[in-house]
Amino acid sequence: MSARAHGQGHGQGIAAVVVSYRSASTLDECLLRLRAARAVAQIRIVDNGSDDGTLEILQRHALADARLRFIANPDNPGFSVACNQGAADSDAPWLAFVNPDLQVRPDTLERLRAHALALGGEALLGADLHGADGTRDGAARRRDPDFAAMLRTPSAGARLDVAMDAARALQPVDAVSGALMLVPRALFERVGGFDEGYRLHAEDLDLCRRVRQAGAAVAAANDVPVLHLRGVSSRSRPLFVEWHKHRGLWRYFGKFEAARRGPATRAAVFAAIWAHFLAGLPRRLPPR
Repeated sequence: MSARAHGQGHGQGIAAVVVSYRSASTLDECLLRLRAARAVAQIRIVDNGSDDGTLEILQRHALADARLRFIANPDNPGFSVACNQGAADSDAPWLAFVNPDLQVRPDTLERLRAHALALGGEALLGADLHGADGTRDGAARRRDPDFAAMLRTPSAGARLDVAMDAARALQPVDAVSGALMLVPRALFERVGGFDEGYRLHAEDLDLCRRVRQAGAAVAAANDVPVLHLRGVSSRSRPLFVEWHKHRGLWRYFGKFEAARRGPATRAAVFAAIWAHFLAGLPRRLPPR
């Protein structure tokens, strides 16, 4: 099928942006599905210094499909930086940020775009993410971090999942997962894109909050199921990932909450975040 038949040159075309890091085990299938997805005008993959055969996969797909280009970073500047690189290297009016461990269906992005247009086009949307066993991904629907609850019970306060409302095809939420986000380029650029101060994790919470502050909607499309194989690129460095997850949460607090809190509360939140990190260390350290 030609690039134009897929949507290139169309006024409502979608640029799919994929950030890869040691994602060779899932990237090939992810790209095959993106290339077959309707309304995809451009595909941009930004690789953050992979050493597992990822680049060979990217070269093969780039030769087979003119819509696909990739940027090979010599190191790993982080997820936010790479997402912004991919967005800047494309010009389609819609942006879809897609994890390399995600498998979209032919109509996934097209249906998300239709939902966004039904909301007037001013919306950031996620989908109903699920694992290979059918278990729903809790990160697909989230609330803003509750730092007061975190002070009372760090483990409970760190849980952000919101239950799916099966009666609603489109469920308004505070935040959706960065594993799959569809947003109009104009809105993405208006809010300044991803905050590059986050290395990985919490940048999706941050973006969703700024989108809502800009007066736009954030919602999960409960009628758009998507397979998410979760954490493929994170498995090689679990301690690194947990460190940056908690570091990101502290940055989020500093941006959105700290100015309204006193020194004692700020110190207590800092202690609660890192106590939660330390409590999880035994599960993350390699066995002796």
